[in-house]
Amino acid sequence: MRGGDAHRDLYLVAYDIREPRRLQTVLKYVAGFASGGQKSVKECFLTPGERAELAAGLAERMRLSEDRAHVIRLRTNCSVWTLGVGVAPEDPDFYFVGG
Repeated sequence: MRGGDAHRDLYLVAYDIREPRRLQTVLKYVAGFASGGQKSVKECFLTPGERAELAAGLAERMRLSEDRAHVIRLRTNCSVWTLGVGVAPEDPDFYFVGG
C-alpha cells in the first residue's frame, strides 16, 4: 500500500491471467496497492494518480490479447456487503510505505 494525504477511493481489481508466470507477476504487482482481497480480486484504496499507475503497470505485465483485468470504483454512498468469511473493506488507520 502506498502512502500520501490525497483522497482515496475504494476499487476492486479483478484479473484473469492465463499463464502462471504472468499471473504471479500481476498478483505481486497488484498486492503492492491492495489493502485486502482474495485470490484474483483485490481491494485497493487509490488516489487518481495511483489508479493510473496501476492501470499502466497492469498493461505492461499482461498479454492484452489473452488476459483480462477490471478496475472497478465502488461508490462511496453505498454499503459494502460481504457473505461467508469475507471481511468488509475499510480504510485503514495508517498506510505503511516502505519495504
